[in-house]
Amino acid sequence: MSQPLHLTEKDFWKHQSVRKIWDQIVPGEPIETLPHTLSLEEIHRYCRAVGDLNPLYFDEAHARKSPYKGLIAPPTIHILLMFTCTPIDYYMRAPGTINAGQSWSYNIPARPGDTITLHARALDKFIRKDRLFVIHDNVFFNQHSQVICSGRGWTIRPE
Repeated sequence: MSQPLHLTEKDFWKHQSVRKIWDQIVPGEPIETLPHTLSLEEIHRYCRAVGDLNPLYFDEAHARKSPYKGLIAPPTIHILLMFTCTPIDYYMRAPGTINAGQSWSYNIPARPGDTITLHARALDKFIRKDRLFVIHDNVFFNQHSQVICSGRGWTIRPE
């Protein structure tokens, strides 16, 4: 299922039948991912959606004078990239998935035109109080193999 979910898709149940369920999640197994070229339009749409209008994301002249020497994406752009870099069968897309916690490290900013790749895997899965938990690891890279950000999260699975 090497196709991304279109960013404007509103039917989150549309591909539910192809998403991996608990029994199909194998700790340590790399998740299939897709490279994604981040556009300035996507950065702007994301920033407007979350209400972050920092001039580092919108004003080229201002951004050139900053330590970044040009436009950047906000650190939390990895939220968008988690979906643009994964195919429709990715288990994290399942409706009913609950974020039980996460920890992220931010190294360098993503920039418009960067081609982003994601290395992702489930690290562990366990049952506690009749809930299905998955611990997962994600690392985002740019086209120069530089780490943009990395994180570990815990989710409660619907099935």
